[in-house]
Amino acid sequence: MLDYRFKLDFQVRDYECDMQGIVNNAVYQNYLEHTRHAFLQTLGIDFAEVTRRQIHLVVIRAELDYRKPLRSGDHFWVGLNMERVSPIRFAFLQDLYRHPDCRLILNARIIGTAINEKGRPKLPPEIERVLGGDKGMGRGSERPR
Repeated sequence: MLDYRFKLDFQVRDYECDMQGIVNNAVYQNYLEHTRHAFLQTLGIDFAEVTRRQIHLVVIRAELDYRKPLRSGDHFWVGLNMERVSPIRFAFLQDLYRHPDCRLILNARIIGTAINEKGRPKLPPEIERVLGGDKGMGRGSERPR
């Protein structure tokens, strides 16, 4: 299991499950998005403030590998790391694990960027700060499988 920069706990709610009794595939994106937003908030990044400056943080690609299903009442957590993949793109590397056995449920790689008022990609200073000096341009991260 990786060391994660941020972790967030959840519990599956009944209405998130489909007719098969497992979490609907689309619901996992909600878990991942909530984790990303909570992570950025802990760093002082306010979406409303960034948007008022006409900078829009957007997802441009989502890769999800489903490993095992979650069921109603399951407790789980999402681990998150972030890296730069190009001068104008960044990736959230997110893994979801079930409690208490730490069974890997899902791997995700979410690619994002920021769009300025002219519709051009431009990372705001807040995101540049989070990425720091990471100029790795897609350095490989060993992921659990």
